[in-house]
Amino acid sequence: MHTGSALKIKLSLCLLVITIGSRQIISQSFYFGADLSYVNEMEACGAVYTNDGTPQNVYGFFADNGANLVRLRLWHTPSWYDPLNQGERYSDFEDARKSIIRAKTLGYSVLLDFHLSDTWADPGHQVVPSAWAGVVDNQNLLADSLRNYIHSALTKLGNEGLLPDIIQIGNETNRGILLSQQVNDQGWTLDWNRNVFLFEAAAAAIDQVEADFNTPIQKAIHIADPEDVEWFIGQFISNGFNNFDIIGISYYWQWHQPISIPQVGQIITSLKADYPDKKVMIFEAAYGWTTQNADGANNLLFNAHPSYAPLSPANQKKWMVDLTQSVIDHGGSGVVYWEPAWVSTGCSTPWVQGSSWDNATFFDFDNDLITDGGIGWMMHPYDFTSSTEYLPAQAGRLELSYTDENINIRNTNSLHLRFPCTLSIFATDGKVILSRKIASADEQIIRIPVPGLLSGCYVVSIRDEAFMGSTGKICVGAP
Repeated sequence: MHTGSALKIKLSLCLLVITIGSRQIISQSFYFGADLSYVNEMEACGAVYTNDGTPQNVYGFFADNGANLVRLRLWHTPSWYDPLNQGERYSDFEDARKSIIRAKTLGYSVLLDFHLSDTWADPGHQVVPSAWAGVVDNQNLLADSLRNYIHSALTKLGNEGLLPDIIQIGNETNRGILLSQQVNDQGWTLDWNRNVFLFEAAAAAIDQVEADFNTPIQKAIHIADPEDVEWFIGQFISNGFNNFDIIGISYYWQWHQPISIPQVGQIITSLKADYPDKKVMIFEAAYGWTTQNADGANNLLFNAHPSYAPLSPANQKKWMVDLTQSVIDHGGSGVVYWEPAWVSTGCSTPWVQGSSWDNATFFDFDNDLITDGGIGWMMHPYDFTSSTEYLPAQAGRLELSYTDENINIRNTNSLHLRFPCTLSIFATDGKVILSRKIASADEQIIRIPVPGLLSGCYVVSIRDEAFMGSTGKICVGAP
């Protein structure tokens, strides 16, 4: 286990922020997530993730860079893998279980995404698993199959202490769930009585597992395209389904333009106003860092927003930082980057050899971390003071100075810090200048050597394992 990873996971929960002169106590955690569903497969296909050439445990690596949530997909019976590569199946129960173990070992929260299909489920494809095809037109038997499947899968995980923290009922369910191939191929259709009946069955299974293991589990529904979310949630509620905790949204400029980042924020505000008991999260987002291609698989994500053009590592990070700040400002509870580790390998999908996402990962075409790219979005010093989810409370002040190439922090009782702590220094553009662990502090002044700090202003952050911390601003030389 990475000794620093669990600490940084906790630190990134942002449960307390101090602005200059006052402390902001955060009423709930904010999720910085990564969908790492492809990692096991990529590693089996020969991918080695590196940082400056040094191999990394990619789960620990994301934790070290601020991630506190891992999202994982689950297919029912993905038998289409059998003729591919070595015939190993991925994103089935056993593969998801392995991934959950990797995530839980490092202290991540886990979001498990039941696709409720044997393959990709999305707004254009919501086909029932082949095992249930014979009962797809029998609503009661289909609901029983769904309920038993979810209950069985979660019970197996619960018996090993691996229950997810969040369960997604379906993936991008704009068309509904568990359709026959014929109904799916007919185009857009949605029988709300049937849809709600099935969602209720799934939610009931989760509720039963929650009771069986006396463990809280948040239930989520997931809609693609921010422009459509308010209508869909209204339909769920008006048709009698309210047994969920989180509204999840997919937002990609590529497919959801011209909806802008500020408009996404306004949609979140509207959802929070209409459904104050629900959290709102971006379950999927991504942005490319290049138009180049590592292999013969065409890039799926290639459009650039005019304000974030051209595609570059810096603009990839800027897109994610601006989106996340907007989510925070409007009361959202988290952002998940979709498949930042789906790198190019010699393995194949059902359509092509390689990765169709290699230009939207956080790694270059040699699988080495792009340090000035998207990975930095999670460690950016976000401003939580404007969020409706965060409640301000006055407390002690963070007292900083810089002398003799040391940052000096006055260790006052009002800070309530527990050691070990981590100190981070950010440039005003969000770049991490330094991150250092402080094991203990017996003195009133905590001195951290920072040689060679250039003239300018910096944000200093200190956080501890008890979710407490503070940030402040310091200027070196001429302000």
